[in-house]
Amino acid sequence: MGAVTTQSPAGPRVLYLFTRFPHLSETFLQREFRAMLSLGVSVQAYSLHRGGGTFEGVEVRRFVKWRLLHLFWAAPLACLRTPEVLVETARRLFTTWPRDWMNMWENLYGAGVGVLLARELRVREVDHVHAVWASLPATAAWMVSLLGGVRFSVGAHAYDLFEYGGDWLLAEKCARAVFVHTSTEAGLRRLVEVGVPAERIALVRRGLDRLPAERVAVRAEGPIRVVCVARLVEKKGLLRQIGIYRDLVRRGVDLRVRLVGDGPLRGRLAVAIRHAGLEGVVEMAGALENEAVWRELAAADVLVHTGVVSRTGDRDGLPNVVPEAMAAGAIVITAPAAGVEEAVAHRRTGLVCPLEDLDAWEAAFRLVAAAPGAAAELRSAARAWVEQHFDARRNAALLLARFGRGDPESDLASGRGAVSRDDAVV
Repeated sequence: MGAVTTQSPAGPRVLYLFTRFPHLSETFLQREFRAMLSLGVSVQAYSLHRGGGTFEGVEVRRFVKWRLLHLFWAAPLACLRTPEVLVETARRLFTTWPRDWMNMWENLYGAGVGVLLARELRVREVDHVHAVWASLPATAAWMVSLLGGVRFSVGAHAYDLFEYGGDWLLAEKCARAVFVHTSTEAGLRRLVEVGVPAERIALVRRGLDRLPAERVAVRAEGPIRVVCVARLVEKKGLLRQIGIYRDLVRRGVDLRVRLVGDGPLRGRLAVAIRHAGLEGVVEMAGALENEAVWRELAAADVLVHTGVVSRTGDRDGLPNVVPEAMAAGAIVITAPAAGVEEAVAHRRTGLVCPLEDLDAWEAAFRLVAAAPGAAAELRSAARAWVEQHFDARRNAALLLARFGRGDPESDLASGRGAVSRDDAVV
């Protein structure tokens, strides 16, 4: 993993569609975009809701919402030119009830944006449109493709696939896309369930654009230093996590916990910490910038993840902080979760403990505290997994092959980017 290098643009001219870019909580998308630049791709960025400015010297165009007023004449003209667009959109709108109203409005907004963006792309040089999410950006890309004939691909990840049963128009968008990108085996299985042919699914993991220095020092004496980095939302299982800390402390496990992140559960978590008598044990650090998060991981003995399935069906895939912690030398102790267990294998690259099995959680923490040899082996194996599977540049080369550049092996041979066979396109 190295710094971005400047090369002459080659291969397809790709437009990335984001919901918001750049954004603090989506650094993985910044890494992917940066990796594409390092491979010499002619890549543009368009943010449909928030963001804008520049990123790595590339202008991030932002859709201005007042432009939707243009739909009063642009939409009828589009339907006259391509009546099948109206038929296909109306069929879905009037035959399928949305599972979630917010997702419905995202799709309607995306459709309107797509109609206007298709007109704009007629005078811009774009060969391929890649929507990083299967919600708003993918609907816009679908409309661009229907109206302008531009190839498009879709990224479909945990929120898109599971919350309220998945995105309202997921099947239609995936059927039209030239390929669908997902980053976990759990995501791949879900896409197959909704009817996407396996050969059109690209299982390509996210990645890091740099690795921190490998940890060599042994754990210092004193309390086990724990960090949890998460949005404070239901699917992170944080209220249950506070209960685990309370019970471990009662059993004599010496902990100091930093809870990094912000979100709607912040108030409830503060109350839970106080009621559990953990004011001197668990500290709520709030949201931190990326470099500060890396410092937290480098200082921690353990990263705890307690993901659950929320009442809406939302769940984590493989949260990026898990491989980040594995790279930084913090041992991951996690509740069982399909996406996370693709990286964290019990007693090989981390420790997996059922949420209700307090004995398992106690044994995991005591191993970290009292078995330095076993802990060192876990750290070494976790780091090796990240090096093999979570290199942003290698994984960008896999996506680039699907954008139309050709065989990713040619990038490997030319030195532009290596390909991990273990994360190969399905």
